[in-house]
Amino acid sequence: MKPILATLICFCGIAGLFYLDRERSVRSSKALWLPVIYLWLVCSRSVSEWLGVSSGESVNAQIEGSPIDAVFFSLLLAFAIAILYRRRRKVRILLAANWPILLYFTYCLISASWSYYPDISAKRWIRSTSDLVMMLVVVTDPDPTAAIKRLLSRAGFVLLPLSLLFIKYTDLGRGYTPDGLTVNTGITTNKNVFGVVLLVISIGTFWQLLRLWRTKKSRERKNRLIAQTTLLLFCLVLLRMADSATSLACFALGGGLMFATTLRTFRRRPARVGLLCAAVLIAAGFAFAFSVNTVASALGRNSNLSGRTDIWAALIPTVPNALFGAGFEGYWISPNAKLLWNALSRAGWWHPEILVTEAHNGYIELYLNLGWVGIGIVVLILVSGLARGLAALKRNQSLAGLALAYITVSFIYSATEAGFRSPNPIWIFLLLSILTSTGITSGLITESVVQEGKRLGVPHPQTVQTNLA
Repeated sequence: MKPILATLICFCGIAGLFYLDRERSVRSSKALWLPVIYLWLVCSRSVSEWLGVSSGESVNAQIEGSPIDAVFFSLLLAFAIAILYRRRRKVRILLAANWPILLYFTYCLISASWSYYPDISAKRWIRSTSDLVMMLVVVTDPDPTAAIKRLLSRAGFVLLPLSLLFIKYTDLGRGYTPDGLTVNTGITTNKNVFGVVLLVISIGTFWQLLRLWRTKKSRERKNRLIAQTTLLLFCLVLLRMADSATSLACFALGGGLMFATTLRTFRRRPARVGLLCAAVLIAAGFAFAFSVNTVASALGRNSNLSGRTDIWAALIPTVPNALFGAGFEGYWISPNAKLLWNALSRAGWWHPEILVTEAHNGYIELYLNLGWVGIGIVVLILVSGLARGLAALKRNQSLAGLALAYITVSFIYSATEAGFRSPNPIWIFLLLSILTSTGITSGLITESVVQEGKRLGVPHPQTVQTNLA
């Protein structure tokens, strides 16, 4: 098939998915397009890369960044802040309840002062706040549940078909390792980024299918089932093409946990779900701590996890300050990173022009930039988020199940990738999940008995007020 014909079919298919997934009775704010556009860019390529004016992966590009990207993301951030100002009552409630997140961003800003390039770290901090601001736009929407569904669908319907098009019919969807091997990158420019994009969308799509399956039969339900099933098939096919073992394993864990919350044994029983989450995390922790070879074999990787263990061993001794790190996003622009690149190049790991710019481990990445203090704060965010997700189960089992899946997966995914680094999709959806759980427990997000009855096709005389104004 000619590329031009494949492109036409792809865009018609995207339009068809949007048409099938319509919910005529549901209205979400037009402001939702701000986080959707932000997610499209985070999960694909920057504006400068789409325009073909990116500076690439040189050292200067790492330090200077792109003025085009800076202007575009600044505009998105400004518009989103303007929206949140109008919703400031909800924003205050969400932020006050999530003080660990505020503590993290405050500490990151303070840490920029001891970065090797304080001005660069400060600019990156401003950019990183977009993750939190955009997810606040989603959660403070007049109908947060509909906003989350549409965020996931709008992201998936565009990113996944285009990724398949890029891989099959262009050179844009493929890259090469330093050894000359071909890897599929889809709409992104990096195999690992491609894998995590597929992971977050596949979990969200599976959640939508579980929710639709328990909805009363209708023509709209049938159309949406077709759209979401098609999207999940895209996810599974592309996960195989991406050869992302970590993402595939995390999807199985997250999807299994989400499915368990729908079973009668676990439904609206936080204690049992909490034990299940703890069992999954403890098992994963022991596996990585004591059976790395077994884990690597199960994931189809060699004993050093495709070189990750060697990178970790080389990185840890180079941190400038074990307690406070190199400053927010400061390690990879510091002389320490340059020494690491030279050492790896001499050892034959990478060519000198190819830079290693992440630790492939979220906890080590935190250690390099923010030290033990940063690790402690993020662990506090994770634990408090998990507690809020469990507490939210009794009020909104479906949405809380999704939040718990993302939070639990973020623990595990970050063992082999830099999951807590902005703007990683895992970090973004972790923030979304914690804010969503807080919205449920605080009463900002409610699913009334009448709403749930209509969704399941079971009428109920009781009326309960739904979303707060």
